[in-house]
Amino acid sequence: MQAFKAAFQGFDPNNLDVNTAGNWPIGIKVIVYLLFFILVLFAGNHFYISDKAGQLDREVAKETDLRQEFQRKSFQVANLAALRKQMADVEEEFSELLRQLPTEKEVPGLLEDISDIGRAAGLDIKLIELAPEKKEQFYIELPINIVVRGTYHQMGQFVSGIAAIRRIVTLHDFIITPVPEGGLEMKILAKTYRYDDTEK
Repeated sequence: MQAFKAAFQGFDPNNLDVNTAGNWPIGIKVIVYLLFFILVLFAGNHFYISDKAGQLDREVAKETDLRQEFQRKSFQVANLAALRKQMADVEEEFSELLRQLPTEKEVPGLLEDISDIGRAAGLDIKLIELAPEKKEQFYIELPINIVVRGTYHQMGQFVSGIAAIRRIVTLHDFIITPVPEGGLEMKILAKTYRYDDTEK
């Protein structure tokens, strides 16, 4: 305590002059140096270190994203052979489906096939005609209006015969009504499809 008092002996705070800082008592000099050092530390932390800490946080967050992207890409590379095989399988299945769709030249032959199936089932064919085609996004729909007369079993044989055609033909809107002469009349909408290659 005596040393502390001695360091400040003869010091008057009212006579403190920056121009005579070299003549200040040693205690005041130490306090001023400490205050200046603390101020420099605070300013350095505020203006430099906090900015670097924010930058470090951003880089750490970026590292997480990069790790996830690396894992995703390494998974893709590891499965590249399987993906190529899967793509080849899909292309083969697509080609097989395309082969099941009639071409424009094959549509008349398809109508003949439907007529043959109806006659083989013993049906009286009243109408088989192609309706106007409908263009969809990737394919063209070819509706076929069919009207036949016969027994219930003949109609069942006719429908199962159409289902067995190699070409894709779907059946819609069945209407079966009795006819005065005896038997039944069936109106049905058959649809086949053609690939629309004009979209390429």
